[in-house]
Amino acid sequence: MTVAFSVCVYCGSRCGTDPAFGSAAAEVGTWIGQHNGQLVYGGGGAGLMRVVADATLAAGGRVVGVIPQSLVDREWAHHGCSELHIVQTMHDRKRMMAERADAFLALPGGLGTLEELFEVWTWRQLGYHDKPIGLLNVAGYYDRLREFLNVSVEQQLVGDWQMRLIRADNDPAALLQSLVDAAAISPAARLDEI
Repeated sequence: MTVAFSVCVYCGSRCGTDPAFGSAAAEVGTWIGQHNGQLVYGGGGAGLMRVVADATLAAGGRVVGVIPQSLVDREWAHHGCSELHIVQTMHDRKRMMAERADAFLALPGGLGTLEELFEVWTWRQLGYHDKPIGLLNVAGYYDRLREFLNVSVEQQLVGDWQMRLIRADNDPAALLQSLVDAAAISPAARLDEI
């Protein structure tokens, strides 16, 4: 099966307290599968990670999981992935996920999700990649983070151009379509957006 695009999704290994998080994760996975896409994610078998993977598979999409051996040993892997890559370190995991993706999308999540989002955002600002990045703000989950980042802009520690490297929306389908469209344009044109 040839896939049209690959989206790397960062999200929680827990479901959280708001049912909207799980609904959004299922919607993301379903959209990816229905649009002949491929999900690239951390290979987890629990929480929002499991929800987005299962929804992608159920909708006919491919799922590439990348997980360190230490997490496999704890029985945290999703063995139903189309491909499950077992790597040695978290650095290997993040590198492979980034290499396999055309775009990045962060759903609600904890420390790992935030770390992955900020790392790929930092890589983008430094020119290590030019792939689009999305922030799915489900039920206002990221409102306070965005407020804090705006304070960083006001304090001139973050530039407006850096903020424009992230596409934020609360509509999964609209945000995914925006990311896929942006990934399809030339790298030079994407750089012109900033």
